Amino acid sequence: MAKSDRLFRLMHLLRSLHPPVTAGDLAQELGVSQRTLYRDIDALRACGARIEGEAGFGYTLTEDYALPPQSLTQIEIEALVLGLSEVRLRGDPALSQAARDALAKITASLPEEKRAQIEHSVGLVHRYLPQKQYVADLSLIRQACWEERALRLFYRDRQGRETRREIWPLAIVYLDEELMLLAHCRLRGAFRQFLVGSILSLEWAKGSFRPRRVPMLRDYISELRTRHAIAPYCEDGRRIMREENLTAPL
Repeated sequence: MAKSDRLFRLMHLLRSLHPPVTAGDLAQELGVSQRTLYRDIDALRACGARIEGEAGFGYTLTEDYALPPQSLTQIEIEALVLGLSEVRLRGDPALSQAARDALAKITASLPEEKRAQIEHSVGLVHRYLPQKQYVADLSLIRQACWEERALRLFYRDRQGRETRREIWPLAIVYLDEELMLLAHCRLRGAFRQFLVGSILSLEWAKGSFRPRRVPMLRDYISELRTRHAIAPYCEDGRRIMREENLTAPL
């Protein structure tokens, strides 16, 4: 691991692990000797990070030079913790880990009083039912949306019919008990909704639709809203949601 990558990883560990963190634990996480760990701590301090502690006592990050100070109200902190906790429980492994990392970074940027509010937030999230597992790779779908690249999917509808589709993925919608993929179907030449749980396989297809994802998604949501009280249907004919409940930050 390059030194720059190691220092970045060390900062993340200091943000996320419960302080004080011993040199032995940090060295083990990084796969280096404690002697190297001590030099890395000195390097971070030289860059401006305020790291209290010393060998034998453990280390605490008291001021993070890499993150700007945040001015969040207590209710904003409650909303932040509750939202990221929900993502941690509902998201796929990559998204769940991202929620943990994001909260750790935000916490590290706050003054001591605000950190205490995060650690003792009122809102808690718990789910009795286990997280649903999907055959489709959600990381692949997100990447395709970010990069505006076409996907090819094998899909099974409610009647058990299986079809292959090439799509331009636009967004993933988190419903109460299901995930839904909004897309433009190249076979139908129109916008369509696909239940992620009904996707049997997924792979890259040739072609890019950059830079059309944002305007296409805006047009699709506008189209849904203009149908008033008519509920949209999934590709296999199942009713999904009412349009007035569908929003997007565009």
